[in-house]
Amino acid sequence: MTLTVGFDLDMTLIDSRPGIRATYLELSARTGVRIDADLAVSRLGPPLEHELAHWFPEEHVAEMAAAYREIYPTRAIHPTRALPGAEGAISAVRAAGGRSVVVTAKNGPHAELHLTHLGLEPDAVIGGLWAEAKAEALRAESADVYVGDHLGDIRGARAASALAVSVATGPYDEEALRAAGADVVLTDLTAFPSWWTAYTASADALA
Repeated sequence: MTLTVGFDLDMTLIDSRPGIRATYLELSARTGVRIDADLAVSRLGPPLEHELAHWFPEEHVAEMAAAYREIYPTRAIHPTRALPGAEGAISAVRAAGGRSVVVTAKNGPHAELHLTHLGLEPDAVIGGLWAEAKAEALRAESADVYVGDHLGDIRGARAASALAVSVATGPYDEEALRAAGADVVLTDLTAFPSWWTAYTASADALA
């Protein structure tokens, strides 16, 4: 039986805060509009446009999103680091004969730039999906599990009838993730391989 695991990207597999912060600061410098970049990176998860709406009038959000995305490759890729356990989690899925797919609210090309730069090699990358909308990709990929750091990731897993596995590496602690309905809560992805071994053993037993 081939199992498929979906992974969120920002603050699940990668710590993109330094690069995103640098991108917001450059956007602020170019536009003359104050953006609290530290605040912005403390609430990663929702689509870019949600954050930009805090700083720009609604009629300028689409234009600012385009400007942000133009800046992003030169400011955000190099400073970003893989979170502890990220490579091991993807490798654990592959070693068990499974597939790993990244499903993220970040646009696909930028997600792929991050993964290539960090040497992370999932089987597929789907961008531009947030919260319940992530279920579209998770169902299409027949994902059994979805791993994320945000409450929106739990909602996406639920909508796809996938097991919601949460890591407390983003804006929510373990208690908040459990309260939001996560099926499994891990401190970070370093705990994933041992959990995955037990999970696949039980899945084989039930097959």
